[in-house]
Parts: sequence; structure tokens; C-alpha cells
Amino acid sequence: MDIITLKAYAKINLALDVIGRRPNGYHDVRMIMQTIQLYDKVTMKRTSTPGIMMKTNLHYLPTNENNLVYAAAKLFKDTLHIEDGVYINLEKKIPVAAGMAGGSSDAAATLFGLNELFDTNLSLEQLMELGVQIGADVPFCLLRGTALSEGIGEILTPLAPAPSCYCLIVKPPVSVSTKFVYENLVLDETTNHPDIDGMLEAIAFNDLKGVTSRLGNVLEPVTLAECPEIAQIKQEMLDLGAIGSLMSGSGPTVFGLFDNQKKAEKAFYQFKIGEYGKQTFLTRFFNNNTAHSHQDLEFDEEF
Repeated sequence: MDIITLKAYAKINLALDVIGRRPNGYHDVRMIMQTIQLYDKVTMKRTSTPGIMMKTNLHYLPTNENNLVYAAAKLFKDTLHIEDGVYINLEKKIPVAAGMAGGSSDAAATLFGLNELFDTNLSLEQLMELGVQIGADVPFCLLRGTALSEGIGEILTPLAPAPSCYCLIVKPPVSVSTKFVYENLVLDETTNHPDIDGMLEAIAFNDLKGVTSRLGNVLEPVTLAECPEIAQIKQEMLDLGAIGSLMSGSGPTVFGLFDNQKKAEKAFYQFKIGEYGKQTFLTRFFNNNTAHSHQDLEFDEEF
């Protein structure tokens, strides 16, 4: 095999709780992560010329060590002492700096793809061990599906697939640093912690209303103070029929969950013609029982 093209899927957080802060500055989290069928494409070609060459469709993204794709490729090649080179083309569709793990997912696809390209036969667990060196979300982006995430995000427990629904994604044209959000998070007796255990039970019973009634993100108030658009988007989604809405990760992306396709499509078109239309997507959850590998069937997330 000399060339491979993979899909790097985005994620949302159905629930995100922060338990505390470690002396090294990292935060202990407890989250329920969900892969969605919105993806970037990563194409990798083996070359006889040593080194890593990278290209992307977004002019403002770096194509060196500051890009997680490049960092993943370098870590993989250095760890496994691979002398051949690789050319990587990254086609971005997942919004950048959006709280959807786009960069981490691209890195995960890179590790997975290089393992295939160079016939190195690393297990998923070994790839995940490499991935956590790049970022805390990378192991989940390799695992994919629905999972409980603990520690700094690297301790993963796969769950039964979350209840099926339509997922509307809206990214306002602002960016917030994850570092800023965590540094400004205050945990005290007024913190509204999401009911993670209750959501785990709802997922186990395939109870969509049980899931949507427990959506929660302790980071949302911090980002909301910087991006008041988040509250406006959430309310509009609920007004248009979403049975739940939440900010994903450190934001500023907002998602709304719908149990009715017509309502979901109507809401999608309503946002698409508005001020946030450029980065509005309608998609569904991705689970590993609906696809057999990273090279699964196409899904058109824009209805």
C-alpha cells in the first residue's frame, strides 16, 4: 500500500465535568464523549524522499510541527525508526478551534493511516499510547463511538452506542483558547456539575430524553462570558425543536439534538441562511457498530 485516505471524525461532549486540578496544571475530568459523522479527510502517500511534507486546504493552518498531523507523523516515524518519507494532504471541514477535537482527530487518523501504510501492525492500544503524547483527546479519536473519559481524558471506557438522533452543529465566528477557558474555570460550591452517572444509565437504556435532560458542561459559563452568542444559539435551537442543546468542549461550538428529522432539517436551514451559516452542519452520531474501519461509507452531513 502506497497511499491511503481516511476520515477524521469530530466529537462532541454530551457531558463534561471537571473534578479538580493537578499540581502540574492539568485538570482531572469526567466526560461522556460522542463521535459525530462530520469529518476531515487525511490522505497519506509513502515516498522514497525522507521527511514529512504536508499540505492543507486552509491557508492559515501551519504545515510544520505546530500542526498535530505533522506532530503525529513525526512521533510515529521517530518511534518506529521509519526512514521513508510521507506526503500528507489534510482537507479540513471540521471547524477549527471549535471544541470538537478536529486537530486531535486528524492526528488520530494520521497515526492509524501510517500504521497501515508502513505495515507496522501496532495494536489500537499501542496507537492510543502514542496518541496521548500528542493530546488528551487523541486516544478517544482513535477509539471513537461513545465513551466515558476520565483522568486528563486518556482513561477511556467504551459505552453502548448513544441513542440515535439528529445533531445540529453551529460554530459562531469567534475562537476561544482552551487554555484560557481552563485557567479561568472556578470550581466551588456553586458549580453546576452534570449528572454523569445518570447519563451513563440513560445511554445503557437507550433513553434519548434521559440523555438530553442531563446535558451539561462546567466550562460553558466561562466561555459564555466571552461569547454571549452561545446562549442565543442554544435558545434558538430549543425554539426550533431541539430536545437539548449544549456547548461542546471548551467551545464555542453549540450542538442541538433532535428526535425529529423534519424539525432538524428546518432548524439547519434556518441557521444556514443566518449569520452562522458558514459553519452550520446537520449530522448524526457515529458509532463503531455502524462502520467497520476508518475507511467507511460516505455520509452527507449537510441535508
